[in-house]
Amino acid sequence: MSRYELVVFDWDGTLMDSTRLIAACLQEACREVGVPVPGETEARYVIGLNMADTFRHVAPGLDAEGQRRLAERYRYHFLAREHEAPLYEGVSDMLSELRARGRRLAVATGKARRGLERALDATGLRERFEATRCADEGFAKPHPDMLLVLLETTGVEPHRTIMVGDTTHDLELAANAGVGAVAVSYGAHSEDLLATRPALARCASVAELREWLAAHA
Repeated sequence: MSRYELVVFDWDGTLMDSTRLIAACLQEACREVGVPVPGETEARYVIGLNMADTFRHVAPGLDAEGQRRLAERYRYHFLAREHEAPLYEGVSDMLSELRARGRRLAVATGKARRGLERALDATGLRERFEATRCADEGFAKPHPDMLLVLLETTGVEPHRTIMVGDTTHDLELAANAGVGAVAVSYGAHSEDLLATRPALARCASVAELREWLAAHA
């Protein structure tokens, strides 16, 4: 019997190839609001965090009105372009294989609920996941809330659960919830940055992740 019953995936940068788009939209929003524009590495670092934590990193000292404007401009640009972000090649087949082997699947994402709902509909993946948790429904990453709620919802024990993500925020989330983690380095955070956090495996492509999950999950 496999060690893991529940596989929890991050969304952006793990299942969906959206990190460049998110970073570009954040940079454009900062430019329009008149705050220093973060470099791509800095813009990609905050992917997965909620808006409040994002502001603290990319626009410290911005007042409430400025934060409101920055959030509004980011949403404007992202909504206009979100159709440009595809699933990574091989993701759909990987999820199908896991489901065929009886694995239960869930999502823990920094997206807002409305954003995840649109993405699930656009990709046709809604039926693959039995539970999802978003940043605007409780505490955001790396607080353990997301995983703790998913564990309670599914009834799966932490030692039977694994978290797959592309950022240090995902790896910290897993550690804080007492869950094992797999890091993927094809998304928002570099391999070097991910190496600063513990993980059971480190995969440089969806193909490598699919192979590891086939052998261990």
